[in-house]
Amino acid sequence: MRRLSDVLKAEYGEKVYKLALSSGCTCPNRDGKIAYGGCAFCSAEGSGDFAAPLLPLDEQIEEAKKLIQSKTNAGKFIAYFQSFTNTYGDPKRLEKLYLEAVSRDDIVILSLGTRPDCLEPEIMNMLIRLNRIKPVWVEMGLQTIRDDIAAQMNRGYRTEIFTKAHRRLKDAGITTIAHVIFGLPGESKEDMLGTIRYLAALDPPPDGIKIQMLHVLKGTALGERYERDPFPLLTLEEYADLVVQACDILPEQTVLHRFTGDPPWRLLIAPLWSRDKKRVLNTINQRLSYLDSLK
Repeated sequence: MRRLSDVLKAEYGEKVYKLALSSGCTCPNRDGKIAYGGCAFCSAEGSGDFAAPLLPLDEQIEEAKKLIQSKTNAGKFIAYFQSFTNTYGDPKRLEKLYLEAVSRDDIVILSLGTRPDCLEPEIMNMLIRLNRIKPVWVEMGLQTIRDDIAAQMNRGYRTEIFTKAHRRLKDAGITTIAHVIFGLPGESKEDMLGTIRYLAALDPPPDGIKIQMLHVLKGTALGERYERDPFPLLTLEEYADLVVQACDILPEQTVLHRFTGDPPWRLLIAPLWSRDKKRVLNTINQRLSYLDSLK
């Protein structure tokens, strides 16, 4: 299975780095339009716990670049708006903000984390216009295709909404990336792989996928539930095996963007093994290498 770093290096001739940026958007799952409190696993800071404060965008970009360039001579970047729902808000304000990002020579891709139920026609038209300037990636949180589990997680939409949104984006020529979580309470391993099979069966399938283990965080509904009554979590070995099986199911054109996450240490309740990212990556990579050797 192709990995994002390899694909970007082949396309741009060098390693491309992500800049974690903030758009100032909230989420309809927090402000009451759909629900309050957000998804049960999502912290109050949104999924992008490492994004910069809401400074003017140019300052955010320069600050984020400094962190990366202190360790490498990076010159090409992805403007990555991760926290909350980055297509939820005034389309004119958002287009002005994102146009500022894609107009920079050092930004080669615009990546927007969002929900599939926040892609109204005016937003879609904005994305199409931006995509004519620089490639636009739309990252949508699916997590699971089991709507009963999704309802327990307060996701706020049914899987069919994701299916339709993916279709509209692909018809518009926009790159789609699906987010999946392994380890949601109540899901079996077969349920988790069922979500992968669903994505693989889409026509066309997503351009990319991000897989991560469930992180139980302080200050979330799921964290409160876990502290009252701990539910089973995957072991590192179980998780690694599931990731390898997922990679074997997904089609070649779906690029692997991520197979682990970076939980905010100050908020992490469980699983504690996920703090050791190097160990997680090594475990998964060893299994992937073995799988490749059999092909």
